[in-house]
Amino acid sequence: MNPRLDLLQPYPFEKLRVLFAEVKAADKPAISFGIGEPKHPTPEFIKKALAESLAGLANYPTTAGSDALRQCIATWLERRYGLPRVNAATEVLPVTGSREALFAFAQTVVDGTRPGALVLCPNPFYQIYEGAALLAGATPVFANSDPARNFAPAFDRIADEVWQKVQLLFVCSPGNPTGAVLSLDDWKQLFALSDKYGFVIASDECYSEIYFDESRAPLGALEAAHKLGRGFERLVMFSSLSKRSNVPGLRSGFVAGDAALLKKFLLYRTYHGGAMNPAVQTASIAAWNDEAHVRENRAAYVRKFSQVTPMLAEVLDVALPDAGFYLWADVSRTGLTDVEFAARLLAAQNVTVLPGSYLAREAGGINPGANRVRMALVATPEECLEGARRIVEFCKSLG
Repeated sequence: MNPRLDLLQPYPFEKLRVLFAEVKAADKPAISFGIGEPKHPTPEFIKKALAESLAGLANYPTTAGSDALRQCIATWLERRYGLPRVNAATEVLPVTGSREALFAFAQTVVDGTRPGALVLCPNPFYQIYEGAALLAGATPVFANSDPARNFAPAFDRIADEVWQKVQLLFVCSPGNPTGAVLSLDDWKQLFALSDKYGFVIASDECYSEIYFDESRAPLGALEAAHKLGRGFERLVMFSSLSKRSNVPGLRSGFVAGDAALLKKFLLYRTYHGGAMNPAVQTASIAAWNDEAHVRENRAAYVRKFSQVTPMLAEVLDVALPDAGFYLWADVSRTGLTDVEFAARLLAAQNVTVLPGSYLAREAGGINPGANRVRMALVATPEECLEGARRIVEFCKSLG
């Protein structure tokens, strides 16, 4: 067996399952703010495109995907981020969801034979980054989120001797779980560090299409590079239809950026077996070509957040994130730790939230997720409001 498998920590939801095994949930209908799985209806036109393309199942798909899908994605990138021509043949690669692609990309770019190979991750973070680093033969290191900057990672606190060994930097913008969006100044700093030390930047942007002001879409990595007058050298971004179009089961996304990196990544994926189902490719084209359903989806989140956030702010330290569909709430004023809060909330109200410490690692002597909980407002407005009412009731009962 690969001994590096023993380095992997339990996934946050496995930790939650163990925690809740000793808790008897309140006798009320269960409400989950735990898992970030979109619950809004999948648009009918996407399901129709999928169903009408099932004849494609008779053919093996190519790893690179169809020309039509790559061109569709390239056009979306140009439209969404104001980019000049994106080369669909060399700068875009469809993937079967961003999760597997993030993991596989680390296996492609990390040279685990180099002594002291490091992969830098935000903290708190999406646990795939850590597992990808470990199984690629590197050691994960962490940049803690900075509450003073709406929880953007404090990359300026990373020492030079660490940067010298970093081979890959994972960025998540908008962030999971914090919702923080990197600014152009943040990207300028990261590009300068990449130029100096030669590491690759992998920007996870799967929450990029959920935001609260139609006039202020989150800045993307490729967009930042273009605004700063540079190319895509040592830079790739990952996106997905899961959150944007409410199709997490479709497993459809893409990687775009540095053509030289994508050429090697395509080679890896040819052996890895990451080709996308032909019917899924057709449905994906339909989804990427339509923005009306995305605007409707955003509007639904805006309505929920505008109602739920003020309610919870009465009893917890919580504010609207930059983007995304999570609330990152500080529970310190309740006198409970994040783990205690989650367990007692389930027992009292049958509402599930995810302890923030499960999403982070201790770095610099602190766990930046401690005393915070992540709440995914993915359910119906009615269910989210009921969940918020129960949380308020629970917090007041601690009084």
